Amino acid sequence: SIALFIIIIFISTFLSKVIQLFLQDEVLVKANLGRGFPQTISMLVKYLIAGIGYFIAITSLGFEMSQLTIIFGALSVGIGFGLQNIFNNLVSGLILIFSRPIRIDDTIEINNMIGSVNSIGIRSSNVRTIDGAEVIIPNGNLISNEVINWTLSDQRRRIEVIVGVAYGSDVQKVSELLKTILQETDQVINFPKPLVLFNEFGDSSLNFRLLFWTDNFSEWVLVKSNVMFKINEVFANENIEIPFPQRDIHMRS
Repeated sequence: SIALFIIIIFISTFLSKVIQLFLQDEVLVKANLGRGFPQTISMLVKYLIAGIGYFIAITSLGFEMSQLTIIFGALSVGIGFGLQNIFNNLVSGLILIFSRPIRIDDTIEINNMIGSVNSIGIRSSNVRTIDGAEVIIPNGNLISNEVINWTLSDQRRRIEVIVGVAYGSDVQKVSELLKTILQETDQVINFPKPLVLFNEFGDSSLNFRLLFWTDNFSEWVLVKSNVMFKINEVFANENIEIPFPQRDIHMRS
């Protein structure tokens, strides 16, 4: 009975993983499903097969349903006293799987950490940060804490650039140049419409605020860099000065 128990556990675990990979990489990937659906469906099938296998393995030891009921009753007492956190993570994992507020490949921000979701398990989830570290986050934290999902509905991201020009510059000309730069920059979308705002009279400069959008979240840092490169190039060609902080010193004797 013990040997049969071990064999059934091994076969059910192995079979559940093989079927999960087969469904995820061969079958569901060819269907027109939404992002994250293949992983969710294959994971549910995996846990279903594994659960059936574990139940068969337990019954192979000679346990009857009445005995299993007693065991589960004792387990519920243990959950009430010492396994609350684990049970909370298990329930949170089911909520993440079915309600899908977070999906595979989503970019999320939690506790000032930004990363991409690699996997969502029944107890914890794996998030790879922008620095390359893999962080294991209990599912309870993803449900009970405030989580920012940057890519839940789309890949759009608003970008802001502040640039200053010297006092005496033609602000109308500066505004038109900045608008042209945004129109000619790749991956800057036209809707929402890019804005060039005369932001403030600074201590040493006239400050402009650029607000524009990209529909490729993963490349927003590169898009911002390209805009700033073009601003520096155009201002140099048009002899528009980007000033540095200046101070007037009055000497009294």
